[in-house]
Amino acid sequence: MSAIRNAVLVINADREEAIAAAERVAQELVAGSFELFTTSSAKIAHVRNSDGGSLPQCEIVIVLGGDGTILRGAEIAREQGIPLLGINLGHVGFLAEVEKIEITEVARAIVAKSYVMDPRMVLSYSVERQGVSINSGWALNEVTVERNSTTMVDLFVEIDSRPLSRWGCDGLICSTPTGSTAYAFSAGGPVVWPEVEALVLLPISAHALFARPMVVSPQSEIIVVVESSDALLSADAIRKFPLQAGDRVHIKKDTSIVKLAHMKGTLFTDRLVAKFKLPVEGWRGE
Repeated sequence: MSAIRNAVLVINADREEAIAAAERVAQELVAGSFELFTTSSAKIAHVRNSDGGSLPQCEIVIVLGGDGTILRGAEIAREQGIPLLGINLGHVGFLAEVEKIEITEVARAIVAKSYVMDPRMVLSYSVERQGVSINSGWALNEVTVERNSTTMVDLFVEIDSRPLSRWGCDGLICSTPTGSTAYAFSAGGPVVWPEVEALVLLPISAHALFARPMVVSPQSEIIVVVESSDALLSADAIRKFPLQAGDRVHIKKDTSIVKLAHMKGTLFTDRLVAKFKLPVEGWRGE
């Protein structure tokens, strides 16, 4: 008799196609001697709901949804040190598969462990208030310190304990290469290939002559000092913490990684072209 293997499904329960895909992949994996768990409220045959309880050690996290759902799945993947596989349900994201692949093919790859690993850099942050650390966490995409009201926020930034600049702005983004195509991209930051280890730092709508995006060494530590009455820290738009005047937010590269899994090796260039529908043909159709 085959040994039982554990896997966890992270499902966007608001999307009918995600639930339908979860039902199909569950059938295939149960037949392949998997025991399945989910953090979702969706009721799927042969899948146990964790109901907020702890999950057993699993082999892989399987995400059925968009990049937002994948970020929630990344919490489990990072904590357990296991790969995360995002199944493309029709919308091409940067974290899921580029191509839409049949569920049976995905299940076979999971059973055979024939997927390709893609390690991604992670950020860690901590909030210091009056010399005491009061909050900490991590982010796969980005950490932002942003306004928490209709008025702009005043921020003072240091890098490696040296002053960099003071900005009145809507906020400040510090992203990983993975996050360079997310919020940081929308704010005018550069696209950074995932293999490049770097921190991307950029102010949002700053009232300043110098407010350019910056690419910072992964060995550096960024400190953001809140000089307004309040602000908000947001990590991947999932983990949030209210900030007060005088708070110091420390951001640096984390020692852990998130292991993305893909059905086959895909160049980031191809993902970029697919996501943004870049014109790879010449204007003459060449």
